Amino acid sequence: MLTVVIPYYQKRSGILARALASINAQESCGMPVHVIVVDDASPVPAQAEVDGLGDLSFSIEVIRQENTGPGGARNAGLDHALPATRYLAFLDSDDEWDSCHLRRAVAALSAGYGFYFSNHYHLGQTVGAFERAGRLDLSLHVELPEVGPGIYAYRGDLLDQIIRGNIIGTSTVVYDFQRLPERRFRVEFANAGEDYLFWMELASSGIQVVFSVHCEVRYGHGVNIYSGSGWGTEQHLLRIHNELKYRKTTARLYPLTTYQKAHLTHCIEDLRVSFARDLLHRLTHRKCLPLSTLWAHLQLDPLSFAKLPVYWVGFVVSRHG
Repeated sequence: MLTVVIPYYQKRSGILARALASINAQESCGMPVHVIVVDDASPVPAQAEVDGLGDLSFSIEVIRQENTGPGGARNAGLDHALPATRYLAFLDSDDEWDSCHLRRAVAALSAGYGFYFSNHYHLGQTVGAFERAGRLDLSLHVELPEVGPGIYAYRGDLLDQIIRGNIIGTSTVVYDFQRLPERRFRVEFANAGEDYLFWMELASSGIQVVFSVHCEVRYGHGVNIYSGSGWGTEQHLLRIHNELKYRKTTARLYPLTTYQKAHLTHCIEDLRVSFARDLLHRLTHRKCLPLSTLWAHLQLDPLSFAKLPVYWVGFVVSRHG
């Protein structure tokens, strides 16, 4: 059996129905598909979306719980996976799969691999994420024509790939659940790279990794912690805090090479500069300061505050130089 876990929290109806329709349109993957939708106290209930569907090619259950965030919702889905589950796939409720996704994933995993991911389209894009990021050199990996065209065995250090330039999209992942049934998302790092940390755990488990260059997922527009959190928005400071938390957690959890340490140090320093710029912008424009975020950030990274005068002097000089 292949189980699909969908964390669900949406404010508009019809979004989940499109995701489920893309599952219903899947080519046969050679095993039954069971879908678990975890309604994470969504304003638009999942059950209403499911009840409006017609005949389905898969079985489905809806679990409703108090809000725990996407990682907590995915963990609930993992906890409810049926004993017969061999492979487990993730699909966010606002994303859609290409009809070949599960067939390709099962073919690759059945060849002895334990972790599958694919190329994908980000919201509004017509060029794949692999090509846009430019972080994947196919000449370093091994194509598997016996599995299918465009399917490659990943060669090299996937942990390093995630740390220095992640290319894994959550809705593209399918993995061997029977081999790693106890793995869970670290909910204490909600919105701070909890999905990246999960991929790192899978990559560190010793399982072999395989990927597809085909764009098998199209990301949609729904509720997202980073949606509308660009420069100048109220959520921008929280985004900086979360990313710095993820970077420091990575440095703490894993033995790193000299290059990885240097990369993380550079990322953290850049985030400190962004933190200072955000605060300066808020103060000069008399915007409200998010005190709870500032307090959490002080506990996470006191150096962000210790270096504020240096950063601010630099900004003033650069603007008037």
